[in-house]
Amino acid sequence: MASKDTALKPQKKSVLEKFLTGVEVVGDKVPHPAVIFLILIGVVMVLSVIFSVAGASATFQSANIVTGEIEDVTTKVRSLLDADGIRFLFTSMVTNFTNFGVVGVILVAMLGVGLAEEAGLISALIRKLVLVTHPSMITFVIVLLGVISSIATDAGYMVLIPLGAAIYHSLGRHPLAGLAAAFSGVAAGFGVNVLITPLDGMLTEVTNEAIHMMDPARNLDVTANLYFSIASTVLVAIICTVLTDKFVEPRLGVYEGPSAGHEDGVISLEEKKGLRWALYTAIGIAAVVLLLSLPSWGPLRNPDTGSLIVAAPLLESIIFLVMIVFLGCGTAYGLGAGTIKNSMDIINPIVKTFANLAGLIFLLLVIAQFIAYFAYTNLATVGAVGMADWLESSGFGPVPLLIGFVIVTLIIDILMPGGLPAWAILAPIFVPLFMRLGIDPEAVLAAYRVGDSPMNIVTPLMPYFAMIVVFAQKYRPKSGVGTIVAMMLPYTVVLVVVWTAFLVLWFVTGIPWGPAS
Repeated sequence: MASKDTALKPQKKSVLEKFLTGVEVVGDKVPHPAVIFLILIGVVMVLSVIFSVAGASATFQSANIVTGEIEDVTTKVRSLLDADGIRFLFTSMVTNFTNFGVVGVILVAMLGVGLAEEAGLISALIRKLVLVTHPSMITFVIVLLGVISSIATDAGYMVLIPLGAAIYHSLGRHPLAGLAAAFSGVAAGFGVNVLITPLDGMLTEVTNEAIHMMDPARNLDVTANLYFSIASTVLVAIICTVLTDKFVEPRLGVYEGPSAGHEDGVISLEEKKGLRWALYTAIGIAAVVLLLSLPSWGPLRNPDTGSLIVAAPLLESIIFLVMIVFLGCGTAYGLGAGTIKNSMDIINPIVKTFANLAGLIFLLLVIAQFIAYFAYTNLATVGAVGMADWLESSGFGPVPLLIGFVIVTLIIDILMPGGLPAWAILAPIFVPLFMRLGIDPEAVLAAYRVGDSPMNIVTPLMPYFAMIVVFAQKYRPKSGVGTIVAMMLPYTVVLVVVWTAFLVLWFVTGIPWGPAS
């Protein structure tokens, strides 16, 4: 009897669970994300005036674009409320938005994804994946696919994150746990992969420019961090899998929303026919892309170097290819399964998809202004140089310096997530600095990968964060910024600690960072 009474008592929440619940409650009471960014714009304006009047500046070495010579460059904080700043505010709004690449990425990718979802292809693929994957491996597969999806640049945000939620939903598990698993893989593991990605090419080019400030004859290639990247991919996938299954999903509790239907995973004859037609279409598209890529004359190769990786049209057209694949396969599936009977069955889902994105597009308009205004002020550059000067004068050894750089990257990533923009600021400052202190550029780049990605999943300033909130609201309408931050915070904390320890272990043991190290 006593044991029965004990079982009826409510479980006492741990300190960590109370903290995360508090984060969620407080976070969900904050205003709409658009209002948050408007407030941040005001804060940036005030800070730009204060630091500009105070004469805040930073001096660092950089290569002259014309002569190639290394020279000292002084960057000052610029006010958004002086004459030049006001002119910028009044004249840049349209270009800030049109130059914000996330907008085009979302619209182009969702054109195909929206049609595939409305035609029923996504649902059928989910059930097919569930049938061929052992339940115990579902989370690992979702996370691993999320990490690998960076080969398709930002496509994973639009495709895999809602897909992860839908897969969990179809299994009777909590959809937000599936969303968290996919989000952790796509965003927290964005900086690494088992393959060479477009980001690798861009990071390498920026790194080489920074290296030339110290050694014009030295260059890294795109495989500079390949060994570390492959090992990190496995590490990230394991950590996120364990956290999802052992902590995040139990904390979410039992999902009380409507069931997904098709709980038995049965695929009808019409759906099987549609999947076959979609497969044939995918094979056809792949054949055309290979024909345009593999031959030495292929138009999707770099016209100057012939490369398929560095500055190659193939990798630069990934989002377009994602659109073509989903548009083509979605149409083929619909024709085979009978869900598409005429042209309007193609047009209407696309129009519906764009209509559903209206709120997100407005939010991106505001985010674009914040990013442009923040970049104009030079606050990030001056702050980064200040932190670099402090690290250089600290007298720390190589390991503490690398850990310190990871922390600096984490801080910068809160305000400037996205992989390349922050590295464009940090590389010219820290790569030469660390080379002077005897730390190879490969190690600095690896440390940047560790510090850059984990913060993506908890900073509301990440351009896709608002879209993740929209995905979550499909299953929990009251979801807000706090819901996502509280759900993803354990991933960030554990990844930062374990991944940084892994980086240090790799560094002190002298394992090569890549084939050319």
